[in-house]
Amino acid sequence: MLDFLQAVSDGLLFGATYALIGIGFTLVFGVMHKLNLAYAAASIGAAYAGLLILQVAAGAPPWAVFLCAFLGGGVIGWLVYLTCFHFIPLSNPLAPLMSTVGMLLLIDEIIVHVTAGMPQNYPAMFDDVMLRVGEFTLRGDLLLVAGVSVVCMIALLALLYRTRLGLATRAVSQQPVAAQLCGIRVAQVNAMTFIVTGLLGGIAGALIGASVGALSPLLTTPLTVKGLIVTVIGGLGSIPGAIVAGLLVGAFENVFQQFRGVTERDLYVMLLLFAFLVFRPSGLFKP
Repeated sequence: MLDFLQAVSDGLLFGATYALIGIGFTLVFGVMHKLNLAYAAASIGAAYAGLLILQVAAGAPPWAVFLCAFLGGGVIGWLVYLTCFHFIPLSNPLAPLMSTVGMLLLIDEIIVHVTAGMPQNYPAMFDDVMLRVGEFTLRGDLLLVAGVSVVCMIALLALLYRTRLGLATRAVSQQPVAAQLCGIRVAQVNAMTFIVTGLLGGIAGALIGASVGALSPLLTTPLTVKGLIVTVIGGLGSIPGAIVAGLLVGAFENVFQQFRGVTERDLYVMLLLFAFLVFRPSGLFKP
């Protein structure tokens, strides 16, 4: 029972990063009704971009790496929108989808060539902190991951429901033609959506690197799959659903890894997805 509770708690804390990735997929789909399959790869690319500060200023603090990943995610998100959506006819549903697949492969290849395919050490924060309650332990780095993720989620919800940009974003997601007739620049809102989700992705990638202790090009594909699973389980277009589903997937994944091993972990996560597609195909929350 102790092992089970430990696995669930660690999975819930790490699952906050899956929630951020799922929010990125969900927000783009909710606004543009398109899937950005390059999102997770862009998040890992932004995390790698954060390491550039270490080459410019040796011995830079970990928070500087996180800040660079955060800003780099916004830049990469804008570039993805510009290359994969802005100049491509959105009336053809296959064109933007395939362009994001190409961007995913491009980002992955850039990372492989720049790093020679070797994992890169990532600076960690509070990795030596352990909160113990008897034999139950909470890792300090995972608590940081969950705390930063919660702050990002609250900031995003405040942006969507308390600002003019959020009002415009919700209007475009519901009725883009009516929003355009009201004077809202749809293309500008779409671009800002990619920038905001890119900022979230940069933080998510940095948190993943810090909690694992390293970054690898091999992370892009499984993180893309996990992000899509979270999006489907939570409900396409539902941000609360993405948050709950991210925590759920993180907890289930860690429990499966604890009791069945890392080789079977993803198998059971896929079975969880199939169960939702059969018994609740609309997801946990309908948008």
